[in-house]
Amino acid sequence: MDYKISFKNSVSKDLKKINKSTTKNLLDRIDTELSMNAEKNPILKGKFAGLRKFRAGDYRIIYSIIKPDTVLILRIAHRKEVYRK
Repeated sequence: MDYKISFKNSVSKDLKKINKSTTKNLLDRIDTELSMNAEKNPILKGKFAGLRKFRAGDYRIIYSIIKPDTVLILRIAHRKEVYRK
């Protein structure tokens, strides 16, 4: 099933902190891998309960499936920083 990808406004701030080549790679992986298999990624626990994570190298993409066919990207950051705030 193909999911429509939408981004929270704050994700643009996250992407500005990442170099351009890595950002392009992350966006490509979102379009190809995440949009096809969003339901297969692990569900988080604790204060992020109910959200899911997608691993892309050293980066993590935190997202939620909000409609049967839509994924909302909430955060993109390095794995050391993504679970803070």
